[in-house]
Amino acid sequence: MRNIVFGFLVVFCAFLSCRNGDDEDLQKIDQIINIYMKNDAGRDLFHKKKDTTYFTYSMNDVNGDKDIAPVSSSLKATSDSTLFIEYIAGAKRVGLDTLDPNNKTYHSVITVSLLKHLNNTVIDTISEELEIQYRWTPSVFEVSKVYYNDTLRFTKTPGSSNVVTIVK
Repeated sequence: MRNIVFGFLVVFCAFLSCRNGDDEDLQKIDQIINIYMKNDAGRDLFHKKKDTTYFTYSMNDVNGDKDIAPVSSSLKATSDSTLFIEYIAGAKRVGLDTLDPNNKTYHSVITVSLLKHLNNTVIDTISEELEIQYRWTPSVFEVSKVYYNDTLRFTKTPGSSNVVTIVK
């Protein structure tokens, strides 16, 4: 009798653990941003081999728990050696509009410090502000808008990647 009850429980638990295979319950997450910085002539500002003047950068979370709250990112290159900042996540997200439980807006504010180099010597530091707005619904969490120095630089269109180009 115990074997029958135990067997029934095993079959019942296996039945409950089976899923129907639909992805409706899964939330799509799209938060990777590629940030390109170029000058007016279209030259990559991070590439030091093309010119004697180039920039390096650092990122700090304005809403972080401490005054110095570095944000992780990495400098990546395209196939034609154009460098860009890849930002995945790391800055604290603060709610902007969280009243509607099915459509919320969050944002992160990051100070981007650009260090201008001339012949491998830092000659200037420029601090600018990057604001990333996110949209959250039960089906998607995605970057919706990106502002750089209070200027809208990117608005999400469905199916496109999050590429921001800043001309300095």
